[in-house]
Amino acid sequence: MAHKSPSARRAALLVGAVALLGLPLTACGHGNGNGTSGAPQKVSGTAAPATGGATAGTAPGTAPATSSAPSGGAAPPSGTATDSAPGTARHTGGTPAPATSTRCHTSELRASVGRENPGAGQENFPVVLTNTSGRTCTVHGYPGAAFVDASGRQLGPDPKRSSGTPTTVTLKPGQSAWAGLTFSNPGVSGARTATPASLIVTPPDERDHLTVRWTAGQVPVGGNASSVFLTVLSPGTEP
Repeated sequence: MAHKSPSARRAALLVGAVALLGLPLTACGHGNGNGTSGAPQKVSGTAAPATGGATAGTAPGTAPATSSAPSGGAAPPSGTATDSAPGTARHTGGTPAPATSTRCHTSELRASVGRENPGAGQENFPVVLTNTSGRTCTVHGYPGAAFVDASGRQLGPDPKRSSGTPTTVTLKPGQSAWAGLTFSNPGVSGARTATPASLIVTPPDERDHLTVRWTAGQVPVGGNASSVFLTVLSPGTEP
């Protein structure tokens, strides 16, 4: 029993070899059989940090860049809008048209009719506008005028404008400007006539009028040569 035959030793060696080889073969076979599940474990272990790192790295890196871009881009427009709005408001509020107007208003003027200056079958009267306010103001161009009866009904058509170059007349307090009111003498022209109660006068560019009592007799209101004319305003009270 102490000594084994060569056949026995070979058999024992063979069994031992098979036993030794069986463990690696079984391990390899287990690894090959689960190669698919083993690979994801390795890939997952390797890829997870990379994916997580990429996601985490990209998100924080992108978010600040994205948020800073709109913030940086939005801030200037906001500041610009804020700056321009007050500037516009100050500019608009600082230059109102009415505040800078120097035109004489009806309430600042008095109207009168000067003495007659007849000539060559014509009746000529200066219509005078006097500045009664405490400020300097201006008149420019033609006044408006019309004859009316005692009830305020207009007699005849509106006066026509004589040719002339409108100029701006500056009136200090108490100063005057005049416009010529001219018509043909009804006795010469044969025009149909009426005797007005008043002459209403409207300063240039105004809507309200002034009323002057008319004391110069008949005026033409229809028929031959019945037109009444007005000239542009000039400085002073008469020609």
